[in-house]
Amino acid sequence: MEIREKLLLLKQQIEQRLSSLAPNHSPDLLRDSMMYSLQAGGKRLRPAMHILAAELVGGQADQCIDMACAIEMIHTYSLIHDDLPALDNDVLRRGRATNHVVYGEAQAILAGDGLLNYAYEVMLSNALRYPTKAVRYLKAMQMISQAAGVTGMIAGQVMDVFLEGKEVDLKQLQYIHMHKTSDMITGALTSGAVLFTEDEKQLAAVECYGRNVGLVFQIVDDILDITAGDELGKSRGKDVAEGKATYPSLFGIQKSRQIAQEKNEQAKAALEIFGSKADLLRQLADMMLERSM
Repeated sequence: MEIREKLLLLKQQIEQRLSSLAPNHSPDLLRDSMMYSLQAGGKRLRPAMHILAAELVGGQADQCIDMACAIEMIHTYSLIHDDLPALDNDVLRRGRATNHVVYGEAQAILAGDGLLNYAYEVMLSNALRYPTKAVRYLKAMQMISQAAGVTGMIAGQVMDVFLEGKEVDLKQLQYIHMHKTSDMITGALTSGAVLFTEDEKQLAAVECYGRNVGLVFQIVDDILDITAGDELGKSRGKDVAEGKATYPSLFGIQKSRQIAQEKNEQAKAALEIFGSKADLLRQLADMMLERSM
Protein backbone atom coordinates (compact mmCIF):
# COMPACT_ATOMS: atom_id res chain seq x y z
CA MET A 1 0.00 0.00 0.00
CA GLU A 2 1.29 3.49 -0.89
CA ILE A 3 1.18 6.35 1.60
CA ARG A 4 -1.55 8.35 -0.16
CA GLU A 5 -3.85 5.33 -0.18
CA LYS A 6 -3.04 4.65 3.47
CA LEU A 7 -3.66 8.27 4.49
CA LEU A 8 -7.01 8.26 2.72
CA LEU A 9 -8.02 5.11 4.56
CA LEU A 10 -6.89 6.53 7.92
CA LYS A 11 -8.62 9.84 7.22
CA GLN A 12 -11.91 8.05 6.62
CA GLN A 13 -11.53 6.05 9.85
CA ILE A 14 -10.55 9.12 11.85
CA GLU A 15 -13.39 11.27 10.54
CA GLN A 16 -15.93 8.53 11.17
CA ARG A 17 -14.71 8.22 14.75
CA LEU A 18 -14.63 11.99 15.26
CA SER A 19 -18.28 12.17 14.25
CA SER A 20 -19.22 9.46 16.72
CA LEU A 21 -17.33 11.30 19.49
CA ALA A 22 -19.37 14.51 19.10
CA PRO A 23 -20.25 15.89 22.59
CA ASN A 24 -24.01 15.46 22.20
CA HIS A 25 -24.82 16.30 25.83
CA SER A 26 -23.24 19.75 25.73
CA PRO A 27 -25.22 22.87 24.69
CA ASP A 28 -26.08 22.84 20.98
CA LEU A 29 -24.12 26.03 20.32
CA LEU A 30 -20.98 24.65 21.91
CA ARG A 31 -21.24 21.31 20.12
CA ASP A 32 -22.00 22.93 16.78
CA SER A 33 -19.11 25.39 16.99
CA MET A 34 -16.68 22.67 18.07
CA MET A 35 -17.75 20.33 15.30
CA TYR A 36 -17.78 23.14 12.70
CA SER A 37 -14.01 23.36 12.92
CA LEU A 38 -13.35 19.73 13.78
CA GLN A 39 -15.23 18.55 10.69
CA ALA A 40 -13.86 21.23 8.37
CA GLY A 41 -11.67 18.73 6.55
CA GLY A 42 -7.92 18.97 6.53
CA LYS A 43 -5.32 16.29 5.98
CA ARG A 44 -5.63 14.68 9.45
CA LEU A 45 -1.84 14.29 9.38
CA ARG A 46 -1.22 14.30 13.12
CA PRO A 47 -3.75 11.60 14.03
CA ALA A 48 -2.63 9.57 11.01
CA MET A 49 0.98 9.83 12.17
CA HIS A 50 -0.06 8.63 15.61
CA ILE A 51 -1.59 5.49 14.11
CA LEU A 52 1.27 4.94 11.64
CA ALA A 53 3.81 5.07 14.48
CA ALA A 54 1.72 2.64 16.52
CA GLU A 55 1.50 0.21 13.61
CA LEU A 56 5.23 0.59 12.95
CA VAL A 57 5.99 -1.06 16.30
CA GLY A 58 3.28 -3.70 16.07
CA GLY A 59 0.28 -1.81 17.46
CA GLN A 60 -3.35 -1.87 16.38
CA ALA A 61 -5.26 1.16 15.15
CA ASP A 62 -8.42 0.27 17.05
CA GLN A 63 -6.57 0.61 20.36
CA CYS A 64 -5.30 4.10 19.62
CA ILE A 65 -7.78 5.75 17.27
CA ASP A 66 -9.40 7.66 20.14
CA MET A 67 -5.96 8.97 21.11
CA ALA A 68 -5.49 9.98 17.48
CA CYS A 69 -8.85 11.78 17.47
CA ALA A 70 -7.92 13.60 20.67
CA ILE A 71 -4.74 14.83 18.99
CA GLU A 72 -6.85 16.22 16.15
CA MET A 73 -9.09 17.96 18.70
CA ILE A 74 -6.06 19.62 20.28
CA HIS A 75 -4.73 20.63 16.88
CA THR A 76 -8.12 22.06 15.89
CA TYR A 77 -8.45 24.04 19.12
CA SER A 78 -5.05 25.60 18.39
CA LEU A 79 -6.20 26.60 14.90
CA ILE A 80 -9.40 28.21 16.20
CA HIS A 81 -7.46 30.29 18.71
CA ASP A 82 -4.66 31.02 16.25
CA ASP A 83 -7.17 32.49 13.77
CA LEU A 84 -8.61 34.95 16.30
CA PRO A 85 -8.15 38.70 15.72
CA ALA A 86 -5.84 38.95 18.74
CA LEU A 87 -3.43 36.49 17.13
CA ASP A 88 -3.29 35.89 13.36
CA ASN A 89 -6.66 37.48 12.53
CA ASP A 90 -7.45 35.00 9.75
CA VAL A 91 -10.88 34.83 8.10
CA LEU A 92 -10.23 31.68 6.06
CA ARG A 93 -9.23 28.20 7.20
CA ARG A 94 -9.37 24.99 5.15
CA GLY A 95 -11.20 26.86 2.42
CA ARG A 96 -14.04 28.28 4.51
CA ALA A 97 -14.79 30.97 7.07
CA THR A 98 -12.91 30.65 10.36
CA ASN A 99 -14.76 29.82 13.55
CA HIS A 100 -14.89 33.35 14.96
CA VAL A 101 -16.26 34.71 11.67
CA VAL A 102 -19.19 32.28 11.90
CA TYR A 103 -19.82 32.14 15.65
CA GLY A 104 -18.20 35.30 17.02
CA GLU A 105 -15.00 35.70 18.98
CA ALA A 106 -16.37 34.72 22.39
CA GLN A 107 -17.88 31.46 21.15
CA ALA A 108 -14.76 30.66 19.12
CA ILE A 109 -12.68 30.94 22.28
CA LEU A 110 -15.11 28.65 24.09
CA ALA A 111 -15.17 26.18 21.18
CA GLY A 112 -11.38 25.97 21.37
CA ASP A 113 -11.53 25.55 25.15
CA GLY A 114 -14.13 22.84 24.67
CA LEU A 115 -12.04 20.89 22.18
CA LEU A 116 -8.93 21.06 24.35
CA ASN A 117 -10.73 19.81 27.45
CA TYR A 118 -12.79 17.24 25.58
CA ALA A 119 -9.60 15.80 24.09
CA TYR A 120 -8.45 14.82 27.58
CA GLU A 121 -11.87 13.35 28.40
CA VAL A 122 -11.58 11.18 25.29
CA MET A 123 -8.02 10.07 26.10
CA LEU A 124 -8.86 9.22 29.70
CA SER A 125 -11.99 7.29 28.74
CA ASN A 126 -9.95 5.35 26.20
CA ALA A 127 -7.20 4.57 28.73
CA LEU A 128 -9.76 3.19 31.18
CA ARG A 129 -10.73 0.58 28.60
CA TYR A 130 -7.22 -0.90 28.84
CA PRO A 131 -6.41 -1.04 32.58
CA THR A 132 -3.52 -3.47 32.11
CA LYS A 133 -1.81 -0.90 29.85
CA ALA A 134 -2.66 2.14 31.98
CA VAL A 135 0.97 3.20 32.44
CA ARG A 136 1.58 3.22 28.69
CA TYR A 137 -1.53 5.28 28.06
CA LEU A 138 -0.46 7.72 30.78
CA LYS A 139 2.97 8.04 29.14
CA ALA A 140 1.32 8.72 25.80
CA MET A 141 -0.94 11.35 27.34
CA GLN A 142 2.06 12.97 29.03
CA MET A 143 3.84 13.20 25.67
CA ILE A 144 0.81 14.79 24.04
CA SER A 145 0.32 17.20 26.97
CA GLN A 146 3.93 18.34 26.86
CA ALA A 147 3.88 18.70 23.08
CA ALA A 148 0.78 20.92 23.26
CA GLY A 149 1.66 22.75 26.45
CA VAL A 150 3.73 25.52 28.00
CA THR A 151 7.07 24.07 26.89
CA GLY A 152 5.70 22.93 23.53
CA MET A 153 3.21 24.39 21.06
CA ILE A 154 2.07 27.24 23.31
CA ALA A 155 5.67 28.25 24.02
CA GLY A 156 6.34 28.40 20.29
CA GLN A 157 3.21 30.45 19.68
CA VAL A 158 4.18 32.91 22.42
CA MET A 159 7.59 33.56 20.89
CA ASP A 160 6.09 33.72 17.39
CA VAL A 161 3.80 36.54 18.51
CA PHE A 162 6.41 38.26 20.67
CA LEU A 163 8.98 38.42 17.89
CA GLU A 164 6.64 39.71 15.18
CA GLY A 165 8.28 42.59 13.34
CA LYS A 166 11.59 42.11 15.17
CA GLU A 167 14.94 41.01 13.79
CA VAL A 168 15.18 37.28 14.50
CA ASP A 169 18.28 35.08 14.49
CA LEU A 170 18.46 31.39 13.55
CA LYS A 171 18.33 30.18 17.16
CA GLN A 172 15.10 32.07 17.80
CA LEU A 173 13.60 30.90 14.51
CA GLN A 174 14.45 27.28 15.31
CA TYR A 175 12.84 27.63 18.74
CA ILE A 176 9.61 28.95 17.23
CA HIS A 177 9.38 26.27 14.55
CA MET A 178 10.45 23.43 16.82
CA HIS A 179 7.80 24.20 19.38
CA LYS A 180 4.99 25.82 17.40
CA THR A 181 4.81 23.03 14.84
CA SER A 182 7.31 20.22 15.28
CA ASP A 183 6.42 19.38 18.89
CA MET A 184 2.84 18.35 18.10
CA ILE A 185 3.96 16.27 15.12
CA THR A 186 6.64 14.61 17.24
CA GLY A 187 4.21 14.11 20.12
CA ALA A 188 1.67 12.48 17.82
CA LEU A 189 4.28 10.00 16.61
CA THR A 190 6.00 9.16 19.89
CA SER A 191 2.71 8.82 21.76
CA GLY A 192 1.56 6.29 19.19
CA ALA A 193 4.77 4.29 19.45
CA VAL A 194 5.00 4.31 23.25
CA LEU A 195 1.62 2.59 23.50
CA PHE A 196 3.10 -0.55 21.96
CA THR A 197 6.84 -0.57 22.64
CA GLU A 198 9.28 0.23 25.43
CA ASP A 199 12.34 -0.12 23.18
CA GLU A 200 14.33 3.08 23.79
CA LYS A 201 16.14 2.92 20.44
CA GLN A 202 12.86 2.62 18.55
CA LEU A 203 11.31 5.48 20.50
CA ALA A 204 14.37 7.67 19.94
CA ALA A 205 14.26 6.92 16.21
CA VAL A 206 10.59 7.87 16.01
CA GLU A 207 11.28 11.07 17.94
CA CYS A 208 14.17 12.03 15.65
CA TYR A 209 12.00 11.40 12.61
CA GLY A 210 9.24 13.54 14.08
CA ARG A 211 11.46 16.49 14.94
CA ASN A 212 12.93 16.63 11.45
CA VAL A 213 9.74 16.00 9.52
CA GLY A 214 7.99 18.60 11.68
CA LEU A 215 10.54 21.18 10.63
CA VAL A 216 10.11 20.14 7.00
CA PHE A 217 6.37 20.70 7.34
CA GLN A 218 6.79 24.21 8.77
CA ILE A 219 9.50 25.31 6.34
CA VAL A 220 7.38 24.19 3.39
CA ASP A 221 4.38 25.92 4.98
CA ASP A 222 6.39 29.15 5.15
CA ILE A 223 7.37 28.80 1.49
CA LEU A 224 3.78 28.11 0.43
CA ASP A 225 2.61 31.23 2.23
CA ILE A 226 4.60 33.11 -0.40
CA THR A 227 4.28 30.91 -3.49
CA ALA A 228 0.96 29.05 -3.32
CA GLY A 229 -2.27 29.97 -5.08
CA ASP A 230 -5.87 29.68 -3.93
CA GLU A 231 -5.44 25.94 -3.37
CA LEU A 232 -3.80 26.73 -0.02
CA GLY A 233 -7.26 27.08 1.55
CA LYS A 234 -6.23 29.90 3.88
CA SER A 235 -5.08 33.50 3.66
CA ARG A 236 -1.80 33.96 1.81
CA GLY A 237 1.04 36.40 2.41
CA LYS A 238 0.18 37.05 6.05
CA ASP A 239 3.61 35.98 7.34
CA VAL A 240 5.34 38.67 5.27
CA ALA A 241 2.69 41.31 6.01
CA GLU A 242 2.93 40.73 9.77
CA GLY A 243 6.71 40.45 9.92
CA LYS A 244 6.65 36.82 11.02
CA ALA A 245 9.90 34.95 11.55
CA THR A 246 10.19 32.33 8.80
CA TYR A 247 12.92 30.45 6.98
CA PRO A 248 12.26 32.36 3.72
CA SER A 249 12.53 35.69 5.58
CA LEU A 250 15.91 34.65 6.97
CA PHE A 251 17.38 32.60 4.10
CA GLY A 252 15.25 33.17 1.02
CA ILE A 253 13.15 30.57 -0.77
CA GLN A 254 15.93 28.62 -2.51
CA LYS A 255 18.03 28.14 0.62
CA SER A 256 14.90 27.29 2.63
CA ARG A 257 14.05 24.53 0.17
CA GLN A 258 17.59 23.18 0.54
CA ILE A 259 17.28 23.15 4.33
CA ALA A 260 13.93 21.36 4.08
CA GLN A 261 15.53 18.74 1.81
CA GLU A 262 18.32 18.18 4.34
CA LYS A 263 15.84 17.79 7.20
CA ASN A 264 13.84 15.36 5.08
CA GLU A 265 16.90 13.16 4.54
CA GLN A 266 17.67 13.25 8.26
CA ALA A 267 14.09 12.25 9.06
CA LYS A 268 14.22 9.23 6.76
CA ALA A 269 17.68 8.21 7.97
CA ALA A 270 16.37 8.09 11.55
CA LEU A 271 14.09 5.19 10.59
CA GLU A 272 16.92 2.93 9.43
CA ILE A 273 16.53 0.54 12.38
CA PHE A 274 13.01 -0.33 11.21
CA GLY A 275 14.04 -1.40 7.71
CA SER A 276 11.23 -1.70 5.19
CA LYS A 277 8.60 -1.53 7.96
CA ALA A 278 9.06 2.25 7.94
CA ASP A 279 8.51 2.71 4.20
CA LEU A 280 5.16 4.42 4.69
CA LEU A 281 6.68 6.98 7.03
CA ARG A 282 9.54 7.57 4.57
CA GLN A 283 7.00 8.16 1.81
CA LEU A 284 5.13 10.50 4.12
CA ALA A 285 8.28 12.55 4.69
CA ASP A 286 8.77 12.91 0.94
CA MET A 287 5.12 13.84 0.47
CA MET A 288 5.37 16.58 3.08
CA LEU A 289 8.47 17.97 1.40
CA GLU A 290 6.83 18.03 -2.03
CA ARG A 291 3.35 19.20 -1.03
CA SER A 292 1.72 22.17 -2.71
CA MET A 293 -1.01 22.88 -0.19
